[in-house]
Amino acid sequence: MKSWKKSALLLTLTASLALTACSGQGASPKESPGPVKVSLSLSDSLNKYALASTDINSDKWVKKLGEMTGVQLDIKLVPHAEFKPKTALMFASNDIPDVMNTIQGMFPEGPDMIGAIKGGLFMPLDDLLKEYGQDLLKAIPKEAWDEVKYKGKIYAIPEYLSVPTRRATFIRKDLLDATGLPAPKTIDEFLNVLRAMKKNGIEQPFAFRQNFVYSDFIFGAYDVMPYSTMFEKIGDEVVPKFFKVEQMQKALQVYKTMYDEGLMTKDFASVDGNKWTNNINAGKSGIWNHNANLLMTWINTTKVTNPKSEVVIIPSPVGDDGKGGMMKYSYTGGLSYINSKVSKEKAAAIVKMLNFMVTEQGDKFFNFGIEGDTYQTQDGKVVYKQPKTPEETYEEQFRSVILRLVEDTALNRTLLNQTEDGKKLIQQFDTIVAKEGRDGISFAPELTSSAKFTDAGLKFSDMPPVILDHMLKMVYGKEPISDWPKVLEEWKAKGGNDIIKEATERYNKKEGVKLGDSN
Repeated sequence: MKSWKKSALLLTLTASLALTACSGQGASPKESPGPVKVSLSLSDSLNKYALASTDINSDKWVKKLGEMTGVQLDIKLVPHAEFKPKTALMFASNDIPDVMNTIQGMFPEGPDMIGAIKGGLFMPLDDLLKEYGQDLLKAIPKEAWDEVKYKGKIYAIPEYLSVPTRRATFIRKDLLDATGLPAPKTIDEFLNVLRAMKKNGIEQPFAFRQNFVYSDFIFGAYDVMPYSTMFEKIGDEVVPKFFKVEQMQKALQVYKTMYDEGLMTKDFASVDGNKWTNNINAGKSGIWNHNANLLMTWINTTKVTNPKSEVVIIPSPVGDDGKGGMMKYSYTGGLSYINSKVSKEKAAAIVKMLNFMVTEQGDKFFNFGIEGDTYQTQDGKVVYKQPKTPEETYEEQFRSVILRLVEDTALNRTLLNQTEDGKKLIQQFDTIVAKEGRDGISFAPELTSSAKFTDAGLKFSDMPPVILDHMLKMVYGKEPISDWPKVLEEWKAKGGNDIIKEATERYNKKEGVKLGDSN
């Protein structure tokens, strides 16, 4: 969940600094009269350091990045929850910044962006990358570049995933140890751990977030995740995985059990990201789902209320087939698009700055900050001042995650290798997170019918509204879970039949079909 930026590199710095910062290869650019001014829209990613800033463009990390790359950034932070509607408004008003950094899943061939790409609002980047982005071309895997192409041309520079699994199950090990139970491996064991935590006074043992966001690992256990990357061939048709009626009913029953027994908050449908985060940090919950690379943040922020807090990653509970985990991602995260109206010189400067982000010098800046301030060099090695407070942790996260638009977002191994906790995260990631997760049949470009029918359409990580509505009613007990077949009929009547028809035809013709590991 990260944002894209723009950068310009016609440096006023020395030729040697320009050479290092821009590319690691080639000749240094000519000096320019001053920094290149670049406007950038960026999700705030609910980062508390960014949200607390009264002027993010005067922030020391933003200014230092500009100093190192010859740019003067004009960043507009967009509320994460409002990003897509705000983006649509930008398109409608033609008020587009020089660089638009999007949130996860806004591909050139996806429903959110394809109209803008066809309309010529953003420029193809192939030639610019060949001339100014050689380090980007080397660092970013082919699978990620393939996801940002439209009709064979690259339209965005992606942050990327070295492996497509990134979400994990977190547990407060200190609370688990207090129950006397081992880490749960199955759904039944998971429920028993929650019950034991509840008995020990934990208010809402499982941290549920509205719309099943970061709370969908039960669907993963039963392999019924309702997203656009989760189609499956059943009989002669290609249908969403939630058509597996028995498995979906089992998953919904688990959520209802948690609700009925008070194992998650009673107002679960209205818990937004901020409230969810605050509940976990306050010690009200013992198990939750989130991106694995944020383990260090959770370790630090939960210690404020309880210094003995110990957060670790465990394997996600498995379902009937012995598998589990959350959805496997595409190979890209946030994407940086460049406005087609910017000059060639400014576009080159932007690509150079993004290229800087994957160089050795860029890696040192984003991970460790400023020498003499946040790190020292002793005997040729970096001695980094580790964040100790939540405020320092959020500041580090802003610099190393939010501000850095191009990186491997699966895991920041450079930063993590600085501490014992970080080394444990790498070990937990490689042995647990990378080995789990669900995927299915997906399509690129996405199904046109899915974008056409808003009630029934499947998105990258958002459930079809008609499906979500019935799920919530069933968990609350307002509708019987046994009525799931009726939900499928309603979904089909509201556009699902067209979606199935198109998906099946595309699958049979092998038109833009991507098969998951299980297909």
